[in-house]
Amino acid sequence: MVRYARLAYRGVIWLFVACVVVQVFLAGLGVFAGTDKFEFHRNFGYTFGWLALLLPLLAFAGRLGARATWLNFGVTLLFLLQSVLVGLRADMPYLAALHPVNALAIFWLSLTLARGSGQFAAAPTATSA
Repeated sequence: MVRYARLAYRGVIWLFVACVVVQVFLAGLGVFAGTDKFEFHRNFGYTFGWLALLLPLLAFAGRLGARATWLNFGVTLLFLLQSVLVGLRADMPYLAALHPVNALAIFWLSLTLARGSGQFAAAPTATSA
């Protein structure tokens, strides 16, 4: 069961990274092809958001270690913060402007976790990353 959770984690984390890249493209589409295209960006974010919720569960089930599990919770929290930041655009635009900065943090952290995910899939016992 642990091995399957680790393999699933590896697939999900890489899928999540790919979705973040698509999400950035869709934001660019909204900027350069017309603001009506931001709807794609918003809707896609909500579509792949369930992956962010799945990451810490798979990290825990795969016994990836406390550090990796907490970092995956961090990805989830940063992802949830994205919607909060957008919601602040009318009342606190300078705080809402952290939305793309937070996206960079999500990308960096998830890519870092994805790049290290191979060690978990190959490891026979729990490790900490």
